[in-house]
Amino acid sequence: FPDASVALPVLIHGDASFAAQGVVAETFNLARLKGYTTGGTIHLIANNQLGFTTDTKQARSTDYASDLAKGFDVPIIHVNADDPEACLAAVRLALRYRAEFKGDVVIDVVGYRRYGHNEGDEPAYTQPLMYERIKETPTVRQRYAEQLVAAGVVDAAQVEAEPQQFYQRLSEIQQSLKAHLSEDTKGEEPQRISGVQQLVSEPDTRTAPQLLTSLNQQLLAVPDGFTVNPKLQRQLERRREALTQGEIDWAHAEALAFASLLHEGISIRLTGQDTERGTFSQRHLVLHDIRTGQRFAPIQNLAGARAPFELYNSPLSEFACLGFEYGYAVAAPDALVLWEAQYGDFTNEAEVIIDQFLIAGLAKWGQTSRLVLLLPHGYEGQGPEHSSARIERFLALGADGNIRIANCSTPAQYFHLLRRQARHTEIRPLVLFTPKSLLRLPQAASKLEELTAGAFHAVLDDAAAAERRDAVRRLVLCSGKVYYDLLLAPARASATTVAVGRVELMYPFPEAELAELVRRYPNLTEIVWVQEEPRNMGPQKFMLPQLRELVPASIELRHIARPERSSPAEGYPAAHQAEQARIVAEAFAT
Repeated sequence: FPDASVALPVLIHGDASFAAQGVVAETFNLARLKGYTTGGTIHLIANNQLGFTTDTKQARSTDYASDLAKGFDVPIIHVNADDPEACLAAVRLALRYRAEFKGDVVIDVVGYRRYGHNEGDEPAYTQPLMYERIKETPTVRQRYAEQLVAAGVVDAAQVEAEPQQFYQRLSEIQQSLKAHLSEDTKGEEPQRISGVQQLVSEPDTRTAPQLLTSLNQQLLAVPDGFTVNPKLQRQLERRREALTQGEIDWAHAEALAFASLLHEGISIRLTGQDTERGTFSQRHLVLHDIRTGQRFAPIQNLAGARAPFELYNSPLSEFACLGFEYGYAVAAPDALVLWEAQYGDFTNEAEVIIDQFLIAGLAKWGQTSRLVLLLPHGYEGQGPEHSSARIERFLALGADGNIRIANCSTPAQYFHLLRRQARHTEIRPLVLFTPKSLLRLPQAASKLEELTAGAFHAVLDDAAAAERRDAVRRLVLCSGKVYYDLLLAPARASATTVAVGRVELMYPFPEAELAELVRRYPNLTEIVWVQEEPRNMGPQKFMLPQLRELVPASIELRHIARPERSSPAEGYPAAHQAEQARIVAEAFAT
């Protein structure tokens, strides 16, 4: 548990939102979990007995706005907002409780809203009786001033003079600020937050072969007497020889990337639903003794590691958990913080955090982070709720270099991208669409030299077309898992006029890399963007306009995709397979 004296978390709620917003319950559920506890949070309810224009009888099913907290055994202090000394006593009691028990406390400050919503609305339209009484009620300042005068603490002259002096001081500060702002921006266009990341030098993501070999052995080591599940043990043992046999899969490359960063002194935090094992039983960073139930994480016991690795399964929550990770990443800009969705589709449960903070934080507050979103994405016939992480949404939200958006096609690319994200001097969040079926696809494995001597490439060329570039007339571009559908298609062997390129970094748009790729094929007549997603989804609406600006008008641009749909994927495996086959056939059709 953290040292509760380091910081004091305070959350301010409205009474209507405390009772009705699901994120409140999600956040309370985090309070006693090892990966999320803060040592106690003070929840302050600004209870004005009204939600915009909605009465309490319409706003909640409980007697008190604070009743939700009872389900989490959190003490609740109700206090009259018109009594400043009682409010102070409530705060002192809450702080003493937190200091003693390291737990959350709710202070329900019961008051009223003297003016309308945002102090600009007319409340008498909907609450006429309430606001008639409020008009007749003296303000808190008036009441407390009379109390202090009667007690001889202050005199009437002080009561009148001090507010005037205070407001005068505020007015002077405001005028000074306006003058400075006017002088600073005189004759200039408003500045935009710039994200020209190509001007920043690329970090070196290579690692020494000896280091990865040593780390690989340590990642497979367990204490004496520790018994791993035999089936899992066989799976892990394959990683021992994979370095020399060129069969490094995704989870293996990920573990090596994490271990190498820890060795370099970069702290890592990885959380998400079922993240310790991995949704698809691929990761297994935490092992369980089948005889004793004891847990052991080799990656948290590396010799020579100069930074900690935090690894936690999260509760079944997206909104609160991603909010926590965003705050953690902002507060620890040098750490690599990763949040993994169980399926990328489920990020829609956290859109508030994504849209208002992750995406817009740089423009609104100059606030950014290295936070990585790992979003499993790909069409494998699992239906509309287990196929799409909504690539199109994230691409639509990219502007002014605010984020990075990638979809890797090899474990080596994933390895280098993770290391790049941790070491890049230009701090930005990374939205990374991760594979499912590729996790164990033999053709998607990488070799050790690709990790030790390689780098992350925003665009990958077609190695099979290197000797026939003059003959290529059609350049197929794609991203992610669909590449392997094209690679393994029987029609590919005879399609000698077709080359298949991969866009690994979609945003910021890799203009220079794509321009270089196109120049390698001097006789192109068309570029075809191929995707699994429906034509109204996926990357094509982002990619085609960008490509049109990049390539000569003589080169035709078109796309191949599923038809426009309201649902992202088919619900029947046979329908899915038919669509996949059509997309691949069209990509190579003459």
